[in-house]
Amino acid sequence: MAARAYWQGQIRLALVSIPVEIYSATRSGASISFRQIHEPTGKPIKYEKVVPGVGPVDADEIMKGFEIEKGSYVLLEQDEIEAVKLESKKTLELTQFVDAHEIDVLYYEKPYFVVPADDLAEEAFIVLREALKRTKKVGLGQLALRGREYVVSLKPCGRGMVLETLRYADEVHKAQGYFRDIPDDAPDADLLDLAETLIEKKAGKFDPSVFHDRYVDALKGLIERKTKAKGGKIVEDTDDDSPARRGSNVVDLMAALKKSLEKPGETTGGTKRKAPAKKTAARKPAAPRKSPARKRA
Repeated sequence: MAARAYWQGQIRLALVSIPVEIYSATRSGASISFRQIHEPTGKPIKYEKVVPGVGPVDADEIMKGFEIEKGSYVLLEQDEIEAVKLESKKTLELTQFVDAHEIDVLYYEKPYFVVPADDLAEEAFIVLREALKRTKKVGLGQLALRGREYVVSLKPCGRGMVLETLRYADEVHKAQGYFRDIPDDAPDADLLDLAETLIEKKAGKFDPSVFHDRYVDALKGLIERKTKAKGGKIVEDTDDDSPARRGSNVVDLMAALKKSLEKPGETTGGTKRKAPAKKTAARKPAAPRKSPARKRA
């Protein structure tokens, strides 16, 4: 593989060890970053580390500190911090297996592709992958990566497997604090049926290529136009009618759902069916209109 492995080691299931490599499954190259520029000179802005009342300081005078109370810090040497870092062990031991739906989506953090390290590892790798598929389970374990220990999950993905780092319990907010004021009322049965029908109508297979970051696309277009304009200011003319749409908070939910269920073809077809009647109605007054025209001639 052209990519560089993020981690190399082995997955252990009881007495079976499987040499594997993991690779980052995501990238952040789609985003656009900006730098602050000094307009008169066109040069980038740099930042200096300063102490209030002292001014700029040298890097060797800077230490890391943890604030234990307002304005009071415990200072730590870099070698003290390094001493407590966990050794990046080369083994991921699967200690528990759970149903995938038992892991709340809030706990998932970052995915990695898992592949066998060599040909000799392929048989055991495939056995573990298929066993997870058949049992519909997700393997759990803890793994030390670059000085930090992570809870990780392991599950099948096509011909390979995916390892995902998980957040710890104290890193996730409790949902009850945000949802407690939402009433626990049963919805209107007719409205619920309409909503379900609308969902089924729009159901389909997930295709991530359909979605793209429109803001990034717009920024790229702006940068391209700005480059062609050689720095000239570009102001977009937009007809923002969103305030009009937000003018009323009163919504007829039933009517809105029914309208949403109308197929584009049905609406267009209905218009086409009425068209002949409109044309016929237009032809009837046509003769009187022509008659005055002849008199004028």
